[in-house]
Amino acid sequence: MTLFPTLTDLPRHLRHPQVRDLAWVILSPPMLSQTPWPQRHPLTASGWVADPHSLADFLHALDNEPGALAEWLSNPVQRRLGRYYEQLWLFAAAHAPGVDLVAANLPIRIDGHTLGELDMLLHDSEGIHHVELAIKFYLGPQQGNGSDPAQRLGADSQDRLDLKLAHLSQHQLPMSSRPESREALSTLGVEQLSAELWLGGYLLYPWPGSAQSPAGVHPEHLRGVWLHQRDWSAFVAQCSDGRWQPVPRQAWLAPALYDEAWSQAQLDQWFEELGPVAAVQLLVRLTQTADGVWQEAERLFLMPDLWPEASDATSPAATPAPPA
Repeated sequence: MTLFPTLTDLPRHLRHPQVRDLAWVILSPPMLSQTPWPQRHPLTASGWVADPHSLADFLHALDNEPGALAEWLSNPVQRRLGRYYEQLWLFAAAHAPGVDLVAANLPIRIDGHTLGELDMLLHDSEGIHHVELAIKFYLGPQQGNGSDPAQRLGADSQDRLDLKLAHLSQHQLPMSSRPESREALSTLGVEQLSAELWLGGYLLYPWPGSAQSPAGVHPEHLRGVWLHQRDWSAFVAQCSDGRWQPVPRQAWLAPALYDEAWSQAQLDQWFEELGPVAAVQLLVRLTQTADGVWQEAERLFLMPDLWPEASDATSPAATPAPPA
């Protein structure tokens, strides 16, 4: 189960993009329910859990007046998706009743050398928590064992689910219990803490083909499909009605919502100009609601034909911005 089961659809009813992303961060399920290190939603002991309506009221009020969130995110400008994800979590922790944000991105150093950073230190009724955050998009194999985390790859095929879990459990999370961390923590008055992770994101399943979910997957995990550029025409021919269009990387979190959708001509021109080794592209299928807005109904990753053997899938994407 998710922490706020009655609010899972709320992001689709908010209009400001950053507020919708904030709501998505708080409300979406984790990728996995079983992890090699304890996983805990950062707001587990917040007052919002006992009173979900107060969280909904907070998000609706912020949607109407998003200035506080926009200011939080503006300095420094968050260009990397992972850092943007972290900053949204920090804003949530800083405003959640019953939760104190003790520190963020706390550097751990020895002899002037930085060993790493602690993403978040939180204090709530259950104690002090060191929380490591990650947002990931992992693609399952067209042929192979999809349940094996080693066969779940990111757009950069060197990024694998098993390696990420190992790095979290063997390096990032033990960092707060290392002797080198004591000085930094003691200056904050922290003597005892627990360390937990939170892994958000999407699992992408291949088309054509099929892949099992990775071991330990959350039953309500977010999902989409992925395919090579060469399979685009065949895929579109069999999919449901709607309009497809690319989404800029900074908008990969919450389900897409637009006042206008691309025409088929715009999409055809975009695809024609897309190079054979272009970076990974996220496309969404939009359907129009009764009040005239276009909402995401399905998402996919479009990969270069040579991925994962050889591609430039991690280079910056030249994706034009969709209509506002």
